[in-house]
Amino acid sequence: MTGFFCFSIFGTEIAFSFQKKKNMKKYILLILLFVFTNSFVVQENAYTTGEWFKLRIHYGIVNAGYATLEIKEAIKNNKKVHHVIGKGWTTGMTKFFFEVDDNYESYFDKQTGKPYQFVRRINEGGYTKNQEGFFNQEKNTVLVKDYKKKTEKTFSVPEEVQDIVSSFYYLRNHPKIDKLKVGESISIDMFFDNETTKFKLKFIGREDIKTKFGKVSCMIFRPYVQAGRVFKEEESLTVWISDDDNKIPVRLKASLAVGSLKADLEAFKGLKNTFKVKVEQ
Repeated sequence: MTGFFCFSIFGTEIAFSFQKKKNMKKYILLILLFVFTNSFVVQENAYTTGEWFKLRIHYGIVNAGYATLEIKEAIKNNKKVHHVIGKGWTTGMTKFFFEVDDNYESYFDKQTGKPYQFVRRINEGGYTKNQEGFFNQEKNTVLVKDYKKKTEKTFSVPEEVQDIVSSFYYLRNHPKIDKLKVGESISIDMFFDNETTKFKLKFIGREDIKTKFGKVSCMIFRPYVQAGRVFKEEESLTVWISDDDNKIPVRLKASLAVGSLKADLEAFKGLKNTFKVKVEQ
């Protein structure tokens, strides 16, 4: 699965010997995709205009790149809507071997969370896309304009479909998140790459983890993507989100053959609710 925030997740052979480039894309598409597609569900008012956060992706002490998400305000259909801008990019040696420069945007309703429009402009190691999608909520369709291929095509979608960015915010206000028991899941329909995919998040448990901000209580999830009639676990990818009213991603980890690649919350501002940090005794 390619896409935004499909970000370089390097195996040891890539991070240190920079060989087997074919394996690179296999790992490049997970962490950031998960950051923006699948961080989770909270109660109402989990976020507000002005929210911004940044994640640092790294293999041990080696920086691989960064990802940011920011909420702005815009006008669509004569009403104020959320306009979210997501960016992901590689840095340093990672950029030299596999450059990622992605921009994803979404415009969605402040009350219902339903998307009006998405933007996808990406460059992932020479693989590029330049698309916009326009949702018709009454007809349950999305018109995708591909500016690179100079094509337009309309797709039928389910009634509650989300795009890759709006799904993150839709889930953050989902009413079931704090009621999940270990082993239970939440599913959504997500339109991405010209098709609708069923995406499922499985609740693994809770854990306090150490961060640069202090010790943070987190909920732990694992993503599954439907392939045919079967849900497939995504590459041993695990995500920790703050167990507070914000539900922002605090850590993501992709287990590799040797070691693991992580994304950690690096900075934030404009959160709707207090970011809770435990005082160590």
